[in-house]
Amino acid sequence: MGDCGGKCLTLHSTSLKQLKARMRFLGNIEAKLDAKGRVFLPACFRKVLQQQGEEQLVMRKDIHQDCLVLFPKSVWDQRVDALMMRVNEWDKDGMMVARQYMKEAEEAALDGSGRLLISQRYQRLAGLGQTVRFIGVDNTIEIWAAERAEQPFLSQEEFSERLMALMGNQQ
Repeated sequence: MGDCGGKCLTLHSTSLKQLKARMRFLGNIEAKLDAKGRVFLPACFRKVLQQQGEEQLVMRKDIHQDCLVLFPKSVWDQRVDALMMRVNEWDKDGMMVARQYMKEAEEAALDGSGRLLISQRYQRLAGLGQTVRFIGVDNTIEIWAAERAEQPFLSQEEFSERLMALMGNQQ
């Protein structure tokens, strides 16, 4: 449990500066929550965090889907900085969005064994059961209810069409 079993990939780089610029989490790993709501963060993800010197994580429910998102603290700080650069403190609506975004986040620490505690509140918000699936998405890690993550997000045809539209039909 928590071991990637060869199902995930970590990036290697010759310089720390290059590595910092290219933090990526890749993988799709199933794990089990224990009775206290703890789960082992997959070893491949812990390795990326360690290589980056990241010791703190921030957890938040995703703004679009019923899943949780783990942000390395540096990534979270970048996102909050980007948001706050667009918000004028005198703009009531903008400040309400900023408050909502930050109110639904909390620090998430790994214990000495590499386990993460997912509170009952977050388990309910994301509809998590005993089995969860960690999915590496760029510089964040998503935590899904396993049964939901096993289903395709899009049909193969819809995925192909949307990817072509997103990337431009470059034949």
